[in-house]
Amino acid sequence: MTDKPLTEPTFLILTALAETPQHGYGVIEDVLRISDGRVRLRAGTLYAVLDRLRVEGLIEVDREEVVQSRLRRYYRLTAVGARRLAEEAARLRHHANQAGARLRRSGLLAEGGLA
Repeated sequence: MTDKPLTEPTFLILTALAETPQHGYGVIEDVLRISDGRVRLRAGTLYAVLDRLRVEGLIEVDREEVVQSRLRRYYRLTAVGARRLAEEAARLRHHANQAGARLRRSGLLAEGGLA
């Protein structure tokens, strides 16, 4: 395990797999939804990240099936991956809370939003 922060695409891929096992295209679509359309993964990028996450033990293959003569591989989060995602979510939450508190103390951010 590393203390290095996760990249945004990696964080979102792990988040997509936290709920249920998914195949590559499902992950691409879920990341698009989770990010409100801001992060669009390309297949080549996704599969490179999935391979790295498998090597790191954060995800594993859940199952494979053949659909229209093509192999569809489903991935799922491992217990190690779930812990890493939870740690990163806590780290990001801490930083966001610190930023919000400083903005409020400076008067640049009102309690309900921007001043």
